Amino acid sequence: MAIPAKTKASKAPRDGAKSTATKVPQPAGPSTEGETLIAPGGETHQQADGPDTQLTTNQGVPIADNQNSLKAGARGPVLLQDFILREKITHFDHERIPERVVHARGSAVHGFFECLDSCADVTSADFLQRPGERVPVFTRFSTVAGNKGSADLPRDVRGFAVKFYTGQGNFDLVGNNMPVFFIQDAIKFPDLIHAAKQDPDREFPQAATAHDTFWDFISLTPESMHMIMWAMSDRAIPRSLRMMEGFGVHTFRLINAEGISTFVKFHWRPKLGSQSVVWDEAVKINGADPDFHRRDLWEAIEGGDFPEWEFCLQAFTQEQADGFDFDVLDATKLIPEEVIPLRVVGRMVLDRNPDNFFAETEQVAYCAAHVVPGIDFTNDPLLQGRLFSYQDTQLKRLGGPNFHQIPINQPKCPFHNLQRDGHMQMGVPKGQVNYEPSTLGADVARESLERGYHTFPNPEAGEQLRLRPETFADHYTQARLFFASQTKPEQDHIIAALVFELSKCVTPRVREAVLSRLIHIDAFLAQSVAEGLGFTGQIVPAPAPISAKDMDPSPMLSILAKAQPTLDGRKVGVMVSDGCDEALVAKLKAAVEAAGARLQVIAPTIYGVTTAGGELLPADHRIDGGPSVLFDAVAILPSQDGGEQLAMEAAAVNFLRDAYGHLKAIAYLPSAGPLFAAGGITDVGPDDDAGLIALPDASLDAFIAAASAGRVWAREPLVRPPPKPLVVAA
Repeated sequence: MAIPAKTKASKAPRDGAKSTATKVPQPAGPSTEGETLIAPGGETHQQADGPDTQLTTNQGVPIADNQNSLKAGARGPVLLQDFILREKITHFDHERIPERVVHARGSAVHGFFECLDSCADVTSADFLQRPGERVPVFTRFSTVAGNKGSADLPRDVRGFAVKFYTGQGNFDLVGNNMPVFFIQDAIKFPDLIHAAKQDPDREFPQAATAHDTFWDFISLTPESMHMIMWAMSDRAIPRSLRMMEGFGVHTFRLINAEGISTFVKFHWRPKLGSQSVVWDEAVKINGADPDFHRRDLWEAIEGGDFPEWEFCLQAFTQEQADGFDFDVLDATKLIPEEVIPLRVVGRMVLDRNPDNFFAETEQVAYCAAHVVPGIDFTNDPLLQGRLFSYQDTQLKRLGGPNFHQIPINQPKCPFHNLQRDGHMQMGVPKGQVNYEPSTLGADVARESLERGYHTFPNPEAGEQLRLRPETFADHYTQARLFFASQTKPEQDHIIAALVFELSKCVTPRVREAVLSRLIHIDAFLAQSVAEGLGFTGQIVPAPAPISAKDMDPSPMLSILAKAQPTLDGRKVGVMVSDGCDEALVAKLKAAVEAAGARLQVIAPTIYGVTTAGGELLPADHRIDGGPSVLFDAVAILPSQDGGEQLAMEAAAVNFLRDAYGHLKAIAYLPSAGPLFAAGGITDVGPDDDAGLIALPDASLDAFIAAASAGRVWAREPLVRPPPKPLVVAA
C-alpha cells in the first residue's frame, strides 16, 4: 500500500530570534503573478494581486503588510498610530456577542415552507392559503441548558425555532422538541433556568440537570412533573436533529377572514421518523464527537439528503376547549392526538447550510411576538411573558433596537415605518417626516385598516390578581398518561434517567422529595427509582390538591410505538482490515445506499486497508476515531488474520462491545470471532438475537432488515437489567 510521503516540516525561529517575514518586490507595473512572500521558516507562496482580492481595512484602505505591526525600529515598541493593527485587534476583541442565556448552542439551516392544504377556513395568514406556494425559512435547533461551547448530546430539551419569511412579514414559531414545558407562568422562568444552569458558586455542571439545585426546584414545583417525564425520556437524547418532532408548545389563535377564532397547537413531524440514542451511547458520543448533531445536519444537507418535516395543526374550538379536563392555557398540558387529530397543512424542507455561522446562525433573532395577520396569541401566562422577554433579550444580545436590519433577520417583503436612529442604524432614512400623522410627506408610510394586523377582540374582564387558576392545579394526570403510553424499554429508560440524575444529588432530602412527587404519577415508577437509589425508607406522598386520573394510553406519545422500519437518513459503519473482501464491502455499500443510508469505512489507519485483491480501500475513520456510537448499525468484515489482530486492539473490541451494548444490528464474518471472544460476547448467536447477522450464511438483505427495524430491544435486559421495584407503602 503506497503511503504519501510526509512533507518536511520547516523549522520555526527560536524565541527572540530576529527573523521576520520579508517581501521580494516584483517588477513595477501590472502583474498577474502577484508578489512572493517569504515566511519566517523560509516557505514561499504567491499572493494574488487584483481589485477583488486586495486586502483592505474596513474603510477600504489597501493594506501593504498584514504580517507585522508598525514599530519604532525592527525590535522597537509598537506605535499607537498603527490604525491597521488597532482596527484588526479591536474587531477581534468584539467579535463575540453575548451568547443566548438559554439555547446558546445551536445549528441553523435555510430552506423553504410549502403550503399543502389551504387553511383559509381557519386563518387568513397569507402563507397558508394557496397549495404549492413556498416561502423561505431559516430554522435553528438548539440545546437549552448548556453554554455555546458545550456538547451536542446532553440530556436536555431541544429548541426548534422556525422563521417564516412570508409576504405579510416574518412569522417566528419558536418552540421545542417537546410539546409541554416545566412551568405555567413566565415569572418562574428565571428560577427554572437558574436552578438548571451551573451552580453559581462553582460554575458546574455544564449542560446537565443532574445536580441538587435543579431537583430541589423540581421537588418544590409539582407543575413540572409532566415535563420531567418528557425530559427523562428518550426525547431528551435524539439521534439527530433531523429526527426530532417539533412543537409550538402553547395554544395560539388562528383568525380567518371573517374574524372567526380557532385555537391551535402547532406540530412538526420529521419525514425520517423520530429516533433517539441510549444514555450510555450519548455519553460516549459527546466524547467521540461533541459536534455529532451539528456535523450530522451539515453533512446531510451538503450531501443533498435534505431534512423534511410535515407541518400540522391541532385546531379546536372554544366549545371543545371548554370540554377538556385541563386548561388549554396551561403550557404543562398537551392534547392527545387521539382527541384532536393532526391536520397536515404544509411541509418544511431544509436545503442550504449557512454561508457564515456568526452572521446567520448566531445573529438570527427569533421572537415569540413576531406573528402575521391571521395568527394571534392566547392568555397563556407563559406565552405572555415570552412576548416581552424575547424582544428584550435581542436588545441586549445584538446591541440595540435595529437588530431587524441584520440580513438574516430582515423580512423579505417590503417594510416601512417611521422608527429612526438608534444603535447600529444601517439605513439612511430620507425626508423631513419621522412622525405620523403628517401632511408634509406624501410618500410617508401609513396604516391600512384593510391590510393591517387585527388583534382578536376577545372580551377580558376581572380583578387584578396574582393567582394561579384552579384549572391549572392537576399536575399529575398527564404525567401519568405519558409514562403509561411508553413501551417497556422507554419506561425503563425514564426510570434509569431518574436514578442517574437523582444519584448525582448529594442532599437526601432532595431525592426523597422527588420520590414523593413520583409516587403520584405511578407507584411502579416511584418504587423502581427508589430501588435504583437504594432508598429503603417509606415514600411519603407530597400533598396534591388533585389526584391523578387514569387516561387511555396514547401511543402517539411513544417514539417506539409509532416507529416504522427504515434506514433512510441513517449511517452504517463497516470495520475492515488488510486482506478484507472488497467485493463483499462493495455489495454492502450498494445495499446500504439502496436503503437510503450511508456507509462509512473504519480501518486501523486513516489511509485505509489493502484488500485481498491488492486494492486500496480508503477509510473514513481510524478505529479509535470512528467508534460504533457514531453509527446506527455496524458490520465487522475483517480477514482471518485481521480479525485476530483487531482483537488485540482495545478500540476495535470496544467498537463491537458498544455496538452490542447499544442494541444495534451487527453483521459479521466468522473471522470476527476473536473480537467477539475478546469482547465477552460468547453466549449468544443469531438463533438467540435477531440483531446478530452471521455472514456469509445470512444475506445482506437480512442485515438491512434488522438494521431498519432499529434497536434490538430484546437484548437490553441482558446488558442493562432494569431495577426491580421494592414493595414500599405509599
